[in-house]
Amino acid sequence: MDKNQGYAILKAVMLENGRGFALGEHPTAPSRYVTWACYDDKDGLRQYEWGHYGNDRTAMEQDFTDRVQDYQRIYNVGIRQTEAPGLYKYYSTQRPVDIGTFPKPPYNKPDEIFNYDQRVPVENGSFLAWGYLTYTRPLTEKQASDYELRPAPDNPDRPRPIAEQMKNAAKLAEADRGSEAPAPQRRQPDRGDR
Repeated sequence: MDKNQGYAILKAVMLENGRGFALGEHPTAPSRYVTWACYDDKDGLRQYEWGHYGNDRTAMEQDFTDRVQDYQRIYNVGIRQTEAPGLYKYYSTQRPVDIGTFPKPPYNKPDEIFNYDQRVPVENGSFLAWGYLTYTRPLTEKQASDYELRPAPDNPDRPRPIAEQMKNAAKLAEADRGSEAPAPQRRQPDRGDR
């Protein structure tokens, strides 16, 4: 992820109109956390403005959420993409990665380019790939499809598989059941009592 004024950007939300908000952290600054309004300028460089500073992470995460929701409500815009820390991995499924075979958006050049010796099964054999690239920001769907790149399923911006979501929901439901008093057992009459 990006850095601004020494603050590492922990997450950012970009909206349909090109505006967005970011949450940053700087462990040695007088105010450890900040939320900024942001946008990408004509050269693709992220610009940050209108910072709200604080030391309570929970409060600053709430400020970040509130700023996004308020802006969406006022300007009636949806979320275009959510950026989280970590690298975004894209597999090259049609050819080895070489000159002209991958997007190079301004200020989002690939961090790593890796080619396999041949086309190999990846992601537990779910598809074949010649290699992969990693980026610090996600590519748009158009950028990925124009170069026939396939995003890795565990990218920070990808929804979790339904099986994983259901397991998490089951754990939460079980935890909720454990915190409640057990329901009284209804005694069923024995068929021999009749």
